[in-house]
Amino acid sequence: MLQVYTGNGKGKTTAAIGLVVRALGAGMHVYMMQFMKSLSYSEQHVLQGFSPQLKLKTTGKPFFVAKEGMLSPAERKAWGTKVVVFPPGKPPVNYVHLMQKSVKEAALATVTGKYDILVLDEINVALFYGLLLQEDVETLLRTVPDTTEVVMTGREAPDWLIEKADLVTEMKEIKHYYAKGISARKGIEN
Repeated sequence: MLQVYTGNGKGKTTAAIGLVVRALGAGMHVYMMQFMKSLSYSEQHVLQGFSPQLKLKTTGKPFFVAKEGMLSPAERKAWGTKVVVFPPGKPPVNYVHLMQKSVKEAALATVTGKYDILVLDEINVALFYGLLLQEDVETLLRTVPDTTEVVMTGREAPDWLIEKADLVTEMKEIKHYYAKGISARKGIEN
């Protein structure tokens, strides 16, 4: 099955990690590739040594990306050097190559038949920013054995992926303390 967790609400990666823990408890093997994330998130410290049945990989740079016009001048100033802004349709080439390499790496891992579940965390966001193309992901999905469950997370899941998926869950934000100026808290969001 192909599962997609998307939407503007909190909890997409958290839901995927919950599924990973459940699968490991059932004796399954999991390959998890986190796109657009470097090793700076709290859950990674636990997941790396959690189980020999789990392979966690991250692929990202120590900055966020945004298309021109997405951030207000105040937001852009607040982000400073932690964000790279690019013209729509022209994402940073080195980042595109990194994402494409990671998709190929995930595909190679799954064709071995060793993994029961493939989690592609934040891959929807990589698609949204044009760091990956539809054909990159469709090629990956064609190489995954039929016996492997695939979970794809991130905001802005494209329509073609939603149509292709067997299960789609949309996390909907009703209320969030970010609106009060509370930033990501270690152990809760980071």
